[in-house]
Amino acid sequence: MIFCDCVKYSVQNRIALLQLHTIIVCAILIQHIRPVRRLKFSNTSIGGAVFTAEIIPIEFCIEFQPDPGNADGGKIMFKSSIKFIPFILLILAVFSGCSKKAADESRLKEVVVYTYDSFVSEWGAGPEIEKLFEEKTGLELTFVDCGDAVQVLSRAVLEKNDVQADVILGLDNNIAQKAEEAGILVSYKPADADKIISDEIRLQLGKNWTLTPYDYSHFAMIYDTLSDVPCPKSLEDLLNPVYEKKIILMDPRTSTPGLGFVTWTAAIYGDKTADYWKALKPNILTMAPGWSSGYGLFKKGEAPLVISYTTSPASHIEYDNTDRYIAPVFEQGHPIQVEGAGILKGAQNRKGAEMFIDFLISEEAQSVMPLTQWMNPVNKAVVLPACYEQAAPIPSKTLAVDPAVLDKTVDEIMKILEN
Repeated sequence: MIFCDCVKYSVQNRIALLQLHTIIVCAILIQHIRPVRRLKFSNTSIGGAVFTAEIIPIEFCIEFQPDPGNADGGKIMFKSSIKFIPFILLILAVFSGCSKKAADESRLKEVVVYTYDSFVSEWGAGPEIEKLFEEKTGLELTFVDCGDAVQVLSRAVLEKNDVQADVILGLDNNIAQKAEEAGILVSYKPADADKIISDEIRLQLGKNWTLTPYDYSHFAMIYDTLSDVPCPKSLEDLLNPVYEKKIILMDPRTSTPGLGFVTWTAAIYGDKTADYWKALKPNILTMAPGWSSGYGLFKKGEAPLVISYTTSPASHIEYDNTDRYIAPVFEQGHPIQVEGAGILKGAQNRKGAEMFIDFLISEEAQSVMPLTQWMNPVNKAVVLPACYEQAAPIPSKTLAVDPAVLDKTVDEIMKILEN
């Protein structure tokens, strides 16, 4: 029989349990090879668990068998029964239950958020949001970098039947419908959300509050004024041979800015979008996998034009003290990106997830967005920094297309670029 006195148990995985199983199997072998009345482990530590255990066989005896032909009168035989194994299995089941309970309790003190690379970078909003949220709530906030926002969605869908995160952050208006169709989100409306967020921004992500907006900006081509090519004034200008290998775009299958540019061309050219991309192809230097890598190439001077946001030049004024980069406003209009966060169906810490969404649109958290995300905050009470007034133009015309048609458009465009 095993008596286990649990002093402390805080193991969050099954490694400790496996180690304990190993010890007990060894104990069983000891009992059959070299039987002992007691096998004791005192204050033993395994994977963070500290316990005292005794293994006592249920049936243990010394049996004397007479032997008339032996001058010594017989022999002593040890007898140890395997009947005690069910008790071992029983205690293992109890220990496993303790393990799960402790892990569940620990998980309720943590909020896990899937998001994209730039959000959790050292200069992104993630580190400051994490600090403020933990100070305010006492919960641990864990951000998981999934790549770009499209990859965030893909991972959440793959884990639909084994949900690991509580919140996904970074899905925008162009992929919100995919999340809705995948059935991975639950509806949650933060307190006073109607007063904090304008209807114009909120409705970009739908009406049922499966995604709550936290920032937004219009897409734009960012131009390097020190380059030797003219500043474009329209999408049509980008077809000019003077821009051959001068444009950096992002893959629309993995990047939301990449998908945003596809949206832009589809909104302007409609059924002629494929023809536009055929003409644009010679001028594309690369299709980066995500915004961070693409914009990084632009800052290194690899090309004078990159797809980004109207708010991007403000970052260069604030941190680089330069107005070298600008976001020209096209008369045709610009598509908008509204980013949102949602609670996953089956989240292990639903209450913590709701607390995070509430905090995300609070004035405290929203004040972090302009100088880290370089996007406009959705909270109307937040005052924008001076650099936004200098270099973050707001287009007078916002463009949009039905997200349902984008998949087909993206497929057509990638075939053009790959051939």
